[in-house]
Amino acid sequence: MDSTNLSVLLLMALLLSLSCAEDEIAALSCPEYQEGFDGSCYEFVGLQRSRSFLSAQGWCERGGGHLAFILNDETQQFLQKHLQPEQDWWLGLAPASPNLTLDSAAAEGPLSWLDGSDVSYSNWVNDPGPGAGCGHILRSSGFQWEATSNCSQELHFICQFESGRSIACADHNATLQCGSGQVIEIDDSFYGRKTVHYCRTSPASSATTTQEECSWIDVIDSVTGDCLGLQACQATADVASFGEPCPGLGSYLSVEYHCKDGLHLLMSKLAAVFDNVSITVKWLLHPFQGNLTCTLSAGDGHNIDPYSPEELESIVVHKYTRPGVFMVGVECTTSEWHVTAQKAITIQEPIGEFGVIKCYSMNQSTDSVNCKAMYGSPLQIQVEVEAGTNVTYKIHSGEMLVANSSAVRGIIPHNITVGPEVEQQLGSGCHQLTLHASNGVSALGVSTELQVCLLEPVEGLLGSVMAEEGECPDSDLFVRVSLDRGAPVQLLFQVSGANDSISETRDMQNSSMQVWPANSSSPVENLQSVVENTVAQLQQQGLLTGETLGQMFKSVSDILNMGSSEDQKGAREELREQMLSSMTAVLKSVPKQHSSGSAGDGQSSGRDHQAGGRGQFRCSDEQVDVRMLSFEKNPYSWSEGGNISGAMGSVSLTRQDGSAIPVENLSEEIEILLPRLEGGQVNSTILDLGNYSTLMIVVPSPDVTLVLKMEPSEEIPFVLLLGYKDYPKDKQYIAKTQMPHQGNSQERYTWVLGPNDLTGKVGVHYLVVRPIVEAGVKSVNATVTVTSIAAQCKYWNETKSNWSEDGCRVGPLTTPLVTQCLCNHLTFFGSSFFVMPNLVDVSRTAELFATFSDNPVVVCFVGAIFVAYLLVVVWARKKDIQDIAKVKVTVLEDNDPLAEYRYMLNISTGHRRGASTSSQVTVTLLGTEGESEPHHLTDPDKPVFERGAVDTFLLTTPFSLGELQSIRLWHDNSGGHPAWYINKVMVQDLETGQKRHFLCNSWLAIDMGECILDKVFPVASDIELKKFSNLFFMKTAKDFRDGHIWFSVISRPPTSTFTCVQRVSCCFSLLLCTMLTSIMFWGIPTDPSEQTMDLGHIEFTWQQVMIGIQSSIIMFPINLLIVSIFRNTRPRETKPGKPKAEGSKQGKTGRVSPSQPPSPQRERELTPDTVIKDIKKLAQSLSKAMKSPIPRLELEMKPGQQTDINTLLSLVEDIIRKQNRAGGEFYTDASKKEGALILSLGVANLQETSLCGSPEKTGDGIQKRSKNSQYLYRQLRHVEKELSLLGPSRFPNPDSYCRAVQQVQGMKGLLESHLSSSSLGGDQLARSPSPAESSEGDSSSKKQGGLPWWFVFIGWILVLATSGVSGYFTMMYGLTYGKDRSISWLISMVVSFFESLFITQPLKVLGFAAFFALVLKKVDQEEYGDPKFEGELRNPDDPDAVRAVRRDSTCSFYQPPPPTDIDRMRNNMIKEQKVFALIKEILTYMGFMWMLLLVAYGQRDPNAYFLTQHIRQSFSQGISDSMSHGNVFTWANTSLLSNLFGENPGFITDGNSKLVGNARLRQVRVQKNSCRIARSMRQSVPDCHAPYSWEVEDMGSYGPGWNRSGSENTSKTLRSPWQYQTQARLRAQPIWGSVVLYRGGGFVVDLGPDSQNASSTLQYLFDNTWLDMFTRAVFVEFTVYNANVNLFCIVTLMLETTAVGAFQFRSELQSVRLYQSTGGLHIFVMASEVIYFLFILYYMFVQGKLMKQQKWAYFKTKWNLLDLAIILLSWSALSVFIKRTLLGNRDMEYYHNHKDQFASFHETAIADAVLGYLIAFLVLLATVKLWHLLRLNPKLHMITATLQRAWTDISGFLVVITIMFLAYSIASNLMYGWKLYSYRTLLDSALAMVSLQLGIFNYDEVLDYNPVLGAFLIGSCIIFMTFVVLNLFISVILVAFTQEQMHHKPSEEEEIVDLMLMKLCNLFGIKIKKKEDSDSPKEIGMTASATNKGFFTISS
Repeated sequence: MDSTNLSVLLLMALLLSLSCAEDEIAALSCPEYQEGFDGSCYEFVGLQRSRSFLSAQGWCERGGGHLAFILNDETQQFLQKHLQPEQDWWLGLAPASPNLTLDSAAAEGPLSWLDGSDVSYSNWVNDPGPGAGCGHILRSSGFQWEATSNCSQELHFICQFESGRSIACADHNATLQCGSGQVIEIDDSFYGRKTVHYCRTSPASSATTTQEECSWIDVIDSVTGDCLGLQACQATADVASFGEPCPGLGSYLSVEYHCKDGLHLLMSKLAAVFDNVSITVKWLLHPFQGNLTCTLSAGDGHNIDPYSPEELESIVVHKYTRPGVFMVGVECTTSEWHVTAQKAITIQEPIGEFGVIKCYSMNQSTDSVNCKAMYGSPLQIQVEVEAGTNVTYKIHSGEMLVANSSAVRGIIPHNITVGPEVEQQLGSGCHQLTLHASNGVSALGVSTELQVCLLEPVEGLLGSVMAEEGECPDSDLFVRVSLDRGAPVQLLFQVSGANDSISETRDMQNSSMQVWPANSSSPVENLQSVVENTVAQLQQQGLLTGETLGQMFKSVSDILNMGSSEDQKGAREELREQMLSSMTAVLKSVPKQHSSGSAGDGQSSGRDHQAGGRGQFRCSDEQVDVRMLSFEKNPYSWSEGGNISGAMGSVSLTRQDGSAIPVENLSEEIEILLPRLEGGQVNSTILDLGNYSTLMIVVPSPDVTLVLKMEPSEEIPFVLLLGYKDYPKDKQYIAKTQMPHQGNSQERYTWVLGPNDLTGKVGVHYLVVRPIVEAGVKSVNATVTVTSIAAQCKYWNETKSNWSEDGCRVGPLTTPLVTQCLCNHLTFFGSSFFVMPNLVDVSRTAELFATFSDNPVVVCFVGAIFVAYLLVVVWARKKDIQDIAKVKVTVLEDNDPLAEYRYMLNISTGHRRGASTSSQVTVTLLGTEGESEPHHLTDPDKPVFERGAVDTFLLTTPFSLGELQSIRLWHDNSGGHPAWYINKVMVQDLETGQKRHFLCNSWLAIDMGECILDKVFPVASDIELKKFSNLFFMKTAKDFRDGHIWFSVISRPPTSTFTCVQRVSCCFSLLLCTMLTSIMFWGIPTDPSEQTMDLGHIEFTWQQVMIGIQSSIIMFPINLLIVSIFRNTRPRETKPGKPKAEGSKQGKTGRVSPSQPPSPQRERELTPDTVIKDIKKLAQSLSKAMKSPIPRLELEMKPGQQTDINTLLSLVEDIIRKQNRAGGEFYTDASKKEGALILSLGVANLQETSLCGSPEKTGDGIQKRSKNSQYLYRQLRHVEKELSLLGPSRFPNPDSYCRAVQQVQGMKGLLESHLSSSSLGGDQLARSPSPAESSEGDSSSKKQGGLPWWFVFIGWILVLATSGVSGYFTMMYGLTYGKDRSISWLISMVVSFFESLFITQPLKVLGFAAFFALVLKKVDQEEYGDPKFEGELRNPDDPDAVRAVRRDSTCSFYQPPPPTDIDRMRNNMIKEQKVFALIKEILTYMGFMWMLLLVAYGQRDPNAYFLTQHIRQSFSQGISDSMSHGNVFTWANTSLLSNLFGENPGFITDGNSKLVGNARLRQVRVQKNSCRIARSMRQSVPDCHAPYSWEVEDMGSYGPGWNRSGSENTSKTLRSPWQYQTQARLRAQPIWGSVVLYRGGGFVVDLGPDSQNASSTLQYLFDNTWLDMFTRAVFVEFTVYNANVNLFCIVTLMLETTAVGAFQFRSELQSVRLYQSTGGLHIFVMASEVIYFLFILYYMFVQGKLMKQQKWAYFKTKWNLLDLAIILLSWSALSVFIKRTLLGNRDMEYYHNHKDQFASFHETAIADAVLGYLIAFLVLLATVKLWHLLRLNPKLHMITATLQRAWTDISGFLVVITIMFLAYSIASNLMYGWKLYSYRTLLDSALAMVSLQLGIFNYDEVLDYNPVLGAFLIGSCIIFMTFVVLNLFISVILVAFTQEQMHHKPSEEEEIVDLMLMKLCNLFGIKIKKKEDSDSPKEIGMTASATNKGFFTISS
């Protein structure tokens, strides 16, 4: 029996037992954790809940009880049964104290029970002493009591919960509950305190004190109103409602009640399926009012709702269609009662006939006819019946009950166990038993007979041949057999002789003789026949077991082992195989068990004897222990080697002493069959023999054995050829065979290929099947099914601790379910079954693609990838073209033509947001030998300093700057985005090759970072370069931009030769290869027995690891090769013969090399002034290089005076001379004279041919001695070129020209002679090599690494090949798998791909970068690469170079911005940000206000006013100012009824508004004698009834005419209008009237559904004087719904009196929209609400940031508090909106369920009103906030400042005004409050005084009442309040306003407003006049910034 059925059975038994005992325990029902006795429930609280006395009493009181009282010996005995004697238990004993409400004395003795009663029964150990404070049951004392004064100790305790009584301490609930079909009736209830000990938290005070302080009040009416008529309720001990009668100790609520039967549910407790079950419902509460409506639930899903019984007792007949336990429930409701009753019924299925009955004993089964069991061992009888539930089975032997059991379902076989004790009572032998089955609905049941034979174990079996001594009988053989124990038995005789062997079975009762015939032929044949007959007989008798066969085969094996003749050898082997086959069949039929057994006398299995026979192994007479073990999982999973996925088994033989018997090196192999736990995947393929079919087979491992099983469609021979990686041919194959083989049917078509046959080759093999046909046969119409299996047989080598295959091989009987292993030894065996990868048949391409319409998933996906690739390639090509234009070295245009010392600058802009700049950037290099001129970094042909870009510039200087120390960068803050984030700068000295790094990582901006535009960055040291942060971020950025194959597609470095198109193609190839490897191994079944490797939370198997390795081997090498080819292939070199073509091509793409100026150079006219300026620059640069100061008088002439060129050249000559003296750097005086001689000679020679000839150039081969000399020589040559171009004609003095030429040539000659003596070689005089030449020289000196350019074609071929093959086979796999499997694979593939792309690979990049930065710490010097120049730089000898325009040093960007300008720009930026923030704030708030107004007016309808006004006017007809009781009834019968029940039924007035539910009348009354009468008038006035208040409200129950004794049954259809109903019962709320706040309860009567019922009800009320002198207010309540405007209107018409006898009319109407909208506007309103709260979330985020910034100062700003209030009110409104929606749904549900009753919507109306108030305050506060947003208006700012200035005086006047108003209000209220309506209250008087100041005042009523007092009051108020105080108040404000005008200071916000207006005007194209200071109209700020960014000019 399973656990589910058992639990159901137990549940049914419990229900049955409960139902049987229901009558007995009906008086008391306790929870399951409590015990019931004598009308109380006791709970024993122990374990971890030990408490002190007070804590234990409080714990009991929270459940409505108290600590236990023991009032008699019966209670003492009951408690002792449930107590633990070794524990102490608190009792309800406390110090004796008097009753607080009576004058009785204290109880006798020092202790009493908690309720103050005497301890009349006691069981004390010792009598309690005077100081005892509590008592408990003492442990280990025989449950006697002990008194103690230590009440704080923690003990176990007993709680007593009295039936019908409940206690609740203050602010707790008293729980009252009755049983099924019962209702609560309150007997007594009080609130206060009658005893000291209940509900206290500390020991009680003295009795006298508490007695004086405490009392109690009767609250029976209040509790009755809450709980009357209910089945369960909770009464609250509410101090606010009851007051506090006992302020000293606190009060508690005590309730006594009883349960009254109200509803009986009668039915049978047990029934059958499809029987008619009668359910009787009997209503016991009568008389009752209203209609009796019931709801009946049968428990099986059948409900009768509503069910209205015509009589008090009704019967419902129901038929159950299924068995089970059903809970029948009925719920009945009247106007005042609501009762529920439940009862369980059990439905059973009748019993059917018996089914199969079996007996089990000693692992053997027999049928019921011959039920046998071993005597003394348990017997299990398996029974079942054809039908029936809750079946009870009983087995009898005569009158003796043998066994009984129960089953939930009879059709499920159930086991009945007969134990050894019962068998001992029966005795051994055969017995006739009776099996009986029955249940509750089948009285007779069914029976059957059982024959059970209890057999004793066989002992003392002896046999002897009865023959004469020494003689063998020739005819009959007589054997005497005796048996000590176990008869009757069946004996098997086996007689074997030399030539014959016979067997025979005989039955034996006590002793008997068996005769064996002695005639046979062959001994072995006879043995075989005996074995066959015996096995058949045992099988027929059901006794065929492994043990039986083992015993029989043992004796047969002994006989065979004794035979030695060779002629019977084959027969003996055949018999052994037959025995093994039988044994195998029997063992396979037995359920698998893990066992370890022992057999004596050499008992073993047949296979062991087969091994022993073939291995020459014999069992001796000693005992042999045979152990067999099997495992589902590999126990040696930790060992490497072998994927053991099959079952594992072990067979071992050990001697008696425990030594192992080795079984190895056998000549015949042992057969081991190892099953697969779950069948592996079978790869079966059907081949057509009509053509030479080919099958592709993958061999996964070199040591695997391949088993090929053929299943031909017909018997036909064929040849199998196996080839490796190619189709096999007749003479080219690795294995060949012909089928069918010789042997049995299984081996004929099985080909086993071991590792030697496969030659250890792994991979794809091809199998060709060729049929063998006779001559003349051209075709064969046959097929063959080929199943490929890969398996291994391994054993555990204990000496080497690993898996090995030595001595084991895979057998031909291997199947996908079983591996056959043939081994020559015994050990621990395991099998490995390799699952082939999924294969696809290429020959089925057309067939598979024909199924495209059914499975287009993978094909479409692959096609979409191809299309996406083509589109991305187009984009990538465009990006490559753009990158080509970026790869250039920009030669700065402001390089001086005289300067030829070159520096290469690589400037990296950061990747941060907004890192690029639009400003003009300037740079200056600073070295140890000087600093460069400022250079403007720009390129006219491409944008520079873009985000993440690296820009390269060529900067020249006249001389070397020495060792670079720092670099200075600044910009002019111009353009739309001037801020610039510079990452780093690398400067390379092209003359020396040195590189210097500058780690900047700074913002150059006025509003970010350090807020500077100019900064000097020092050169980075090696330590700084090798810092972790620098290396990590450098490596990470480089790997993501260039190394990561996917991310680099977008962020490829433009200088990389690995183009974007090539990267996209590599990604495309990699993706397709990944898809192929994924789909190849998709769905490979996992082996549940394979060991799982666990790395924390990551688990994987070896199969998964191997699949990953194989996938990597397939996918990564080819893709790595493709990437390497593209990355390492050199670009194709430009042919030397086509420079122009290349140049033209580059010009088209916008690529400008340094050899080709980026734009045509502007030329200028060469003048002598130009030459003079160049010589000045030469002198200045030379002076800086030589560190020799220049005389200022020599270079600076007076204005208008022209500088003499000869003087300047002489100055240069002097600098050289000084330097020569200092260090002999240039030339000596002697060399100078020698040079002068040469000059003079040269002049003489030149004069013959020209006016001023040029001397000969000497010293072409002279080496330069220094770099400065070399570059000085170049500059002199440049000056000489300028002079030659000018000629003497351009000079005013030709002699000056000739002298200048001679001076220049003289210095050149001297430098040539000096340089010629240096060690420099080559032609250095002309010029030094250009960077292009040096680059070419370097490339020629060292060959460029990488692959030849044509390797790129190989890469493209590989891309196309891998992509095509992968895409094709992926589509083939997808078509093969089917649609569902393809979708699963596709989802898995996409998820895995994105996980790898965005998680795994980025983490890998970060990990490598961290390793690089932490371990290697190598600075990547090749990050930028060597600069490559195309062509040559400008030749200095070129005339265009001489005429090139010189830089204009007056440009603003050549000077860093001064700090004052930066401050101004920063201020402007801040103001601009404030402007945008202000505009954003205004626009956001306008949107917020718009949404708020939409939400506010979406909750309101203008039609609500007209609806309420119409209803108010309709029902106020016939209303007068003063109405009597008769007038009220007259108005009710006329105006009320005529308007309440209109012409259309169910609608009021004119038929537009539907009446929702019924209308009702409710009145509130006061108690009789509720006020005191003056003593002098008590004789005249007998009764007094006070005005209404909650304290004097009447809450009693009366009869008609307000008669308490009346018990007349007034009406059966109406609730009693004479009984008070509480506010909760009426679902009402308190309501404000004109006089006072009225409670929601009262005396209520429904008017009914029509006018006739309402009229009769009113007449009944009038006749019985329903309105009398105690009535204080009458309410008419109803609700209507107007569908025209979609509004509900909750109407309350009030008639109030203030105990003066006249009623005043007042109406309260509340319109509510419960259904937001019935049209399309609803969606718009909902969208507005959602958007509004999105605004609220935004403002919460903003205010949260402000709180974080300002901390506590946040709460000091009034506008912040205003925003906080708006947010809080918004969320409050949302919560109220949700509450209103829930309440509305609740009320509408109540209305739909009770349409004939009054449906109260009061709570919904209150929630709607609160929502309206909240929204109104929201709109108010949000509108006030507009003042803050308009604070920038100067006028509003002045008003605010005025109020702040005058606040001190205003506050004083406000106090005076308040005092005056209060004085006149009090005076007017005292004088006129009892006479005039406008002054009836103090608030009304204050309003009248305010109206007087406003001129809205009723003068006549005051003057008519008392002209003198009235005139005085009005006159004095006007004089003092209006003329004096208010005028002074206004004067204070005016004075403050005048002072503010005089001392007003414009704020910064006014400037922001002006700036905002300026921008708005510029936006709309409106010109506005700029404000300028007339005194100093000097413009400040940077021009570029003002122009580009649109700033207006600020002047000072």
